[in-house]
Amino acid sequence: MTAVIEVDHLRKSYGERVAVRDVSFAVDRGEIFGILGPNGAGKTSTVECLQGLRRRTGGNVRVLGLDPDTHGSQLRARIGSQLQSSALPARIRVEEAMRLFADLAPSAESPDVLLQEWDLNGVRRQAYHSLSGGERQRLLIALALVNRPEIVFLDEVTTGLDPAARRSAWSIIERVRDRGTTVVLVTHYMEEARRLCDRVAIVNDGQVVAIDTPSGIIAGSRRRAVVSFTCPYSTDLSWLTQVPHVAGIVRDGDSVRVEGTGPVAQHVASALLSRGIEVPDFSSEKGELEDAYLSIVKQGAIP
Repeated sequence: MTAVIEVDHLRKSYGERVAVRDVSFAVDRGEIFGILGPNGAGKTSTVECLQGLRRRTGGNVRVLGLDPDTHGSQLRARIGSQLQSSALPARIRVEEAMRLFADLAPSAESPDVLLQEWDLNGVRRQAYHSLSGGERQRLLIALALVNRPEIVFLDEVTTGLDPAARRSAWSIIERVRDRGTTVVLVTHYMEEARRLCDRVAIVNDGQVVAIDTPSGIIAGSRRRAVVSFTCPYSTDLSWLTQVPHVAGIVRDGDSVRVEGTGPVAQHVASALLSRGIEVPDFSSEKGELEDAYLSIVKQGAIP
């Protein structure tokens, strides 16, 4: 893979307050790269430095081979952005906003094509203030793509959306990646990161404390995972203790609870099927990434 973003010991201070202490990571072309962390961890300051919106205090940054501090204008012509505080004038109409942004981009995508692609034709004459939360998000993402960017930065784009609108936004982000655009996604939602991101970096107190695939983060945190299913009590399952990642089995009549670490669910499911045992209600407890995230943030790094 080719790295389109390279961050080496980034530091950003505002006077005596250090917002980004020591952040290093690389983003490969074509991936969705997530940045997670508690409020005040330095996530937004980091992505703003990557876009040349704020000058870094220290470290080295290259985005598409360019230094954002010295080639900001050149870089911004090749990237798109929806900032955490993105908004438009209340009375501007959807079509007007699209054409305004297109006029500012040297090789803009057709506004009509984007309106159609992002399902905004039906509201093209509506004012921004009259749009639903989901419609606003679709419009703001479409505006971020007007200049056909190679990288798009999305900072907490689903905050405040209802579950249906959030899932619609997830589909949009996947479509952005499918266009060949690299996505840097700042989010607070673990389910969002688990579904969308190829890799995630967890930032805490201005530092990267973990970086891996979502599954790797879960496995590396060594948090317990739980698999549940029903199986006749007469069926011998004692052999499950020998399956990789299984730590123990608890049986209560026909109910079976298997505890373990990392990808225990995949190993248990495979082992059951290999012995011809099919269970109708196999399930793995949700929230594994959230548990791993909380553990990592609390301890400062993967133990």
